[in-house]
Amino acid sequence: MMFSLTNLPYWMFLGTGILLFLFVIFSGGGDDDMDVDADVDADIDLDADLEIDGDVNINADIDLDGGTDGEAFSPIQVLAWVGIGRTPLILLVAIDLTVWGFGGWFLNVAIWESLARPPAGWIAASIFLGSLAFAVFVGSMLSRPIGRIFAAFGEDASSDRLIGCLGTVTSASIPFEHVGKIGQVDVKDAAANLVTISAKLPDWATITLRRGAKVLVIERSGGHYLVIAHNSPDQDRWFSGNYSA
Repeated sequence: MMFSLTNLPYWMFLGTGILLFLFVIFSGGGDDDMDVDADVDADIDLDADLEIDGDVNINADIDLDGGTDGEAFSPIQVLAWVGIGRTPLILLVAIDLTVWGFGGWFLNVAIWESLARPPAGWIAASIFLGSLAFAVFVGSMLSRPIGRIFAAFGEDASSDRLIGCLGTVTSASIPFEHVGKIGQVDVKDAAANLVTISAKLPDWATITLRRGAKVLVIERSGGHYLVIAHNSPDQDRWFSGNYSA
């Protein structure tokens, strides 16, 4: 019953989904898909701006039914709802296939036991389509949190993406650059990932930083970052270029 040919399609879906998960884990797959996903996001935002009158900008991830006088979803908005644009495509397909395979197999076995015969006809078709719909729904729900987790683990915490981001001092203080010590700052990057970095004050800074102070990351130097006080004269000097390093 469990390994009957009736369940072969679902075993194939499940096996393919697991193989895709293994591919993502061992090869770091999904980075190329993010370029495609970014294009989808851009198209979605453009469609949302064109369809909505007025000066209000609404992100395409928000349900537009309430603000478009009952207009139906566009094809691109449907793709966004199922999870495309929120997480790498290969990861989304792996989720959908795994859930589809396991869900269809489980329903097949359960109904087979209750009917004492393998599902056939409209029952088999209902199981096939129902498990597909359930898989797409689960993939849509999981795409956002899994996409964030994937991004958090896939990005290099020492990259220049943190320059220009705001953070909060978590160590007792931030020492100056010429001092042989470092401080710590919690920074949120553009993807809202919280990253703890080693930080120092540039020697030209005039405002010292202590725990809880808001800072702006301005430069990466070796194994640490340079930070200055946010909304301060030091920040004004940095933006104007009127400082001496």
